[in-house]
Parts: sequence; C-alpha cells; structure tokens
Amino acid sequence: SSLRFSVMKIYTRHGDSGSTDLFGGVRVTKSHPRLMAYGTLDELNSSLGVLRLYAHDTVVSPTSLQRVQDDLFVLGALLATPEEKKDLLENKMKKTTWSIADIEKDIDRLTDMAGPMTAFVLPGGSPGAAFAHVARTVCRRAERQVVLLSHGEIIDPHVVEYLNRLGDWLFAVARAENVAAGVTDIEWRPR
Repeated sequence: SSLRFSVMKIYTRHGDSGSTDLFGGVRVTKSHPRLMAYGTLDELNSSLGVLRLYAHDTVVSPTSLQRVQDDLFVLGALLATPEEKKDLLENKMKKTTWSIADIEKDIDRLTDMAGPMTAFVLPGGSPGAAFAHVARTVCRRAERQVVLLSHGEIIDPHVVEYLNRLGDWLFAVARAENVAAGVTDIEWRPR
C-alpha cells in the first residue's frame, strides 16, 4: 500500500528553501496554487476542530464534524496529488463519505431549526455560531482557491461542489447554533 505511515519526524528540512513535495514526488514552490488550496483546507479543518469544542449536540454531533474533517483530509489528498499521480491514491483517499444529497438534507434540517431569514445575518451571536461563521469564511476561501487552481490544472469537480455545499451547511450550522444557545441572530439592517 502506498499510504503506509511509519514514525515520522516533524521536521525534515526539505522545505527550508521554500519548496515542498506534492504526493507522488513532484516538487513545487510553497506559493503554488495547489498548496494554497489544500493549505486552506487544512486551515478549515482546524477551524472545525475549534467548532467541535462549542457546537451543541442538537445542532451537529462531534461524530458528524469528525466526518467532515475526514472528508476534508480526503479532499486535501486529492488536491495534493497531481493528475498524473492519482493512481497512487488508495480508494479511501479518492471519495468523500458525506454525499451532497445528505449535506442538503442536513441543511434543510438546520434551516427548519433556525427558521426563515428576514435579513442578512452578521457573523456572531453564540460561540458556536461565531466559530461556524469563521469556518464558513475559510471554506469559501478554500473554494475560491480550488476554482482558481482548476483554471490551470485538472481538478475533480466534486471538490468544488463539496466545498460549495459545505459553506452553505456551515452557515446553516451557525444560525442553528444561535437557536440552540437561545441567542438571536445578529441581523444587518441598513442605517
């Protein structure tokens, strides 16, 4: 198996020159759009780790958040692997586990929980909502970076679709978090 792990050192010194290896051994600069895209997925994954500390189980379970984190790791592996090296990825590293249809069902559940929107919503409210909004904005940035990457490289279209829907889901999580905390959404009203 190509994805076996052994004891790994935290430092390798290979990146000291400002370059790094993609999966499969292709060396690129650390400012390469591919790294910007999967690096932002790592940032999003970290944001979800913080959200797990504050989310109400009635809104989203730690198990569901971990599933999303696992899926982001898969998407990161897809982005870290150039098209000509995709055959090196094992099947478990090629597809997310949460389907777009199931994400949409959960968005509907969360929207029912939060009720209809009557105005634009500003980020904030409860801690869970605030962290969901932070994750949402990181998700949207990751989505934009993957789209940018797709202009010059072959990218699985599922990556963009998943991130687009995940951003919607995180918005729905934020609104439902405020309901669970008994906090009103902060509405933006023109002055």
